[in-house]
Amino acid sequence: MDIWEIDKSLLFLVLVLPGFISIKVYSLLIAVEARDYSKSLVEAVCYSSLNFSVFSWLIVLISSEGFYHHHPFIYWIGLFLVFFGAPSIWPFLFRWISELKVFKKNILSPYKQPWDYVFAKKESMWIVVYLKDGEIIRGKFAEKSFASSYPSERQIYIEEVWREKNGKKFGEKVTRTKGILISQDEIKYIKFLGK
Repeated sequence: MDIWEIDKSLLFLVLVLPGFISIKVYSLLIAVEARDYSKSLVEAVCYSSLNFSVFSWLIVLISSEGFYHHHPFIYWIGLFLVFFGAPSIWPFLFRWISELKVFKKNILSPYKQPWDYVFAKKESMWIVVYLKDGEIIRGKFAEKSFASSYPSERQIYIEEVWREKNGKKFGEKVTRTKGILISQDEIKYIKFLGK
């Protein structure tokens, strides 16, 4: 028998697709190393199996005789939920659960580095960057700012640069600037301040 027969290809797709979607969405939420998806086949099948076990009641329901003819809309919604909707939601749910206080102390953080943990929150804050050459850069890290994530080299773009004035650390915004980009090689440490 040919492995590329339609029934075998469909079975392969059914077993792999939901898990692959979960893996892909997770990698968009949490910074991970570049993945060779050809080596993630077993992982994708396992995630698919977990997804199917949670929705086994729905699969049994929509697979029952005559269900499609009597409820075609619900049938297609059910298929979409099992194969696309739920696999896309599981990574969000996992991230949310991993950040709950009760679980946080008992499971490893999904973030590889504190850098990713801090900047993944996407919070607006005042930031003070101490450079290795002794220079201090103050700025506003907000919605137009950006920090790279693992496994890329750590770089930070701060959208507003501020300077001291009249004894205030954040006295005035530096005019005629569109921010500053700083590489990890230049950074000694960073302080984060509330907005």
